[in-house]
Amino acid sequence: MKIFSILLISLFFFSCQKKDNKNTVVDAQDSIGVKPNKEEVKPKEENKQIGDTIFMKFKNEQGLFIAEGSLDSIHPRIYVKFNNEDLGELTGKIVPTTGKGNIRFNQIIFPDNTSDGPFSIDLKVPLKQKGNHIIVIGHSQMADSPFWGKFRVELENKI
Repeated sequence: MKIFSILLISLFFFSCQKKDNKNTVVDAQDSIGVKPNKEEVKPKEENKQIGDTIFMKFKNEQGLFIAEGSLDSIHPRIYVKFNNEDLGELTGKIVPTTGKGNIRFNQIIFPDNTSDGPFSIDLKVPLKQKGNHIIVIGHSQMADSPFWGKFRVELENKI
């Protein structure tokens, strides 16, 4: 019985391994001697929501952090994390895709674990510390009908 179970387990592990396809296709451009383009196209860098967190790592041409996010019953709060290296004033704006909704900046958590908030759909707060900041976005507990859906968040640090 032990031998049968070991055999069954080993058969299971061997059947689950991924097989490599070794089909090779010769590119027609390689065979006629065309040189590939030396300018590589870089993928567009975006700030994306992963679970309940948006990591703001990339600024656009205007120097803004912009990301798309969504609130739902599974993720009623979204945490926007960014690293600040310049002291100045942080301004932010939430733009719901539906136009209006019960959504706001609930809180900002500074690197020394102090916090400030709540705010409205617009944010204006001085940044006096360098380091990792966290902004909590959600609906107002004091209002009816929480916001569920997609939104865009824009952050700018004015020096």
